[in-house]
This record gives sequence, structure tokens and C-alpha cells, in this order.
Amino acid sequence: MSDPALFKDRQEAGEKLAQAIIAQGPAQPTVYALPRGGLPVAVPVARQLQCPLGVVVAKKITEPKQPELAVGAVTSDGHVLWLEHKPAWMKKAHLLRRMALEQAYQKAQAQFAQLTTNWSQPDPAGTTAILIDDGIATGMTMAVAVQALRQQQPIEVWICVPVAPQGLLRSLQELADQVVILATPEPFLNVSRFYQAFPQVEIEEALACLRYLEG
Repeated sequence: MSDPALFKDRQEAGEKLAQAIIAQGPAQPTVYALPRGGLPVAVPVARQLQCPLGVVVAKKITEPKQPELAVGAVTSDGHVLWLEHKPAWMKKAHLLRRMALEQAYQKAQAQFAQLTTNWSQPDPAGTTAILIDDGIATGMTMAVAVQALRQQQPIEVWICVPVAPQGLLRSLQELADQVVILATPEPFLNVSRFYQAFPQVEIEEALACLRYLEG
């Protein structure tokens, strides 16, 4: 089987994504990344657009016995989105549902605080808010991030990622005012398989990304 990698790393993906976004001509852009993996992708975009860079922190709400299975997502400012078709345990175990939500919410708040202690989040009001991640697998965190941004009255919200499943394209187009995706390969399986190098983004690198204007 041939290597499915489409990008050398997140930086290369961001540089290619920046060109695709520029071609669409966003008005008064502000770039927002889903950390931590979205930040190295977002930096080349913000640099080429010469605009501010912010974050929207969203965490998956997971089933207690299957932590890789997302049943919802929550942002650090409390926006919540649940799966439309809830699993049986959520319908019966209301306490477990509240606990799962609270755990994810606390993680989102902690990460947002860690990233913004010495840095001010840009205001999306009146701008084109460009929301970036290194890829989309299920779309839960991206969807709740769009929901959170819309509450802050941007002109438009764009979803821009290097790679996502073809099957999510229609729902993403319904969520956002504009969608820019470089590739929609099938079978998809996971985001990492489309990168030659896909290391975990450590907090030091994430903080350095947010200081990109200083470089």
C-alpha cells in the first residue's frame, strides 16, 4: 500500500493552507487555532494574512469506559455540544453524563489558562474568524468551537483545515460561512496518517506559536 502522507509536517500544511485561504480573500481576518495541534498550522496562516492569532479551546466529552469515543464537546467558556444520537448510558446515567462534562470542561479551562496567562486573546467581533486545526476526524470539537466564536459576533466564521473526511464536508459547510479543506481522502481513519511527521505539540511549542509576532 502506498504512503498516504500528504504533508511533511504541520508547518508545511499551514503554509499550503494559507495560500488556499488567501485565494478566497477573507475580509479583516483573525486566525483562531484549536490547540495544541492546530497552532503550528495556524502560525503560517496568521503570518501570511498579517493578522492576530488566538485560540479556541475545546475538549471532547468522552464515555467513561471508552475514553477515545467522543459523545460531545465543550469549550473553555462553557459552550456544550452533544451527539445527536446519544448512547444508552447517557440516557440513563445522568450523573455520569454530568461528570463527563465537568471533567472535559475543567480540562478546557485549564488549558486556556495555561495558554493565555501572559497573552491577550484577540476579539473576533467585526472580523472574519478563521478557525484552524491540523485536521478533522469527527468534527465535534470544531463544531462547538464555531458555536463559541459565533457568540462573539464576527462577520463570518470560516473552517480551514488541511485534511478532513469527505463525509463531513456537507455538515461543515452548514456550520461555517466558508470551508477551506486541502484534501478529503478516503478511507480516512485518522488525521495523523496524512502527515510524515505528527509529534505531539508540547506546551512550550504552543506558547511559542502564540508569540509568533515577536519573531
